[in-house]
Amino acid sequence: MKHQICIQDSGEHYACGEHKSLLLGMVALGKKGIPVGCRSGGCGVCKVQVLAGQVQTQVMSRAHVSAGEQAQGVVLACRASPRSDVTLSVIGQLRKRFKPPG
Repeated sequence: MKHQICIQDSGEHYACGEHKSLLLGMVALGKKGIPVGCRSGGCGVCKVQVLAGQVQTQVMSRAHVSAGEQAQGVVLACRASPRSDVTLSVIGQLRKRFKPPG
């Protein structure tokens, strides 16, 4: 089953199957919004906070996501698969900062 994923920061939407991680679902469709790093949970750049919806997670390094953060919906997008429609916010290390014009 596919679920709709919304990246609140960029407004990007994409469909992601339950068998794919949030990150791989985005990459497979050529979408952008979540920073892409190692894709296996080792670097932490794809760190996101689930604002709405349910995900199932695989084991995540506590070096990148503490138990307290995970309880608040913080996950690594490469280690989380959707179980419903999901709205998330990017908090990963490579989040782009926009400079004001001028």
